[in-house]
Amino acid sequence: MNIEVVKSKIHKVTVTEANLQYVGSITIDEDLMQASNIIENEKVQIVNINNGERLETYVIKGNRGTGEICLNGPAARKATVGDIIIIISYASMDFEEAKRFKPVLIFPDTATNKLV
Repeated sequence: MNIEVVKSKIHKVTVTEANLQYVGSITIDEDLMQASNIIENEKVQIVNINNGERLETYVIKGNRGTGEICLNGPAARKATVGDIIIIISYASMDFEEAKRFKPVLIFPDTATNKLV
């Protein structure tokens, strides 16, 4: 039996941009992606602390060291600049493996979206 478990989590980052005219997705600073073990095109869940919205999309690599967190396309309707969000990715694995698995959780500074 396989189950889904949290693989990676970027806990509380601030939305720096919302670009409705972009094709879609979320752009994330490459430093945050690397630290959280999230890769480009990976499916993620976005949870907006400010308004309770939840959505799923995929990741686009942002410029390293910028703190960039940009919701693109229709996702831009789910958050505004300044909102605090949580970004979560999941993995499917065997039940016994899941018992031993440890997710990567990071807690950036919400004022800068940089690692502390």
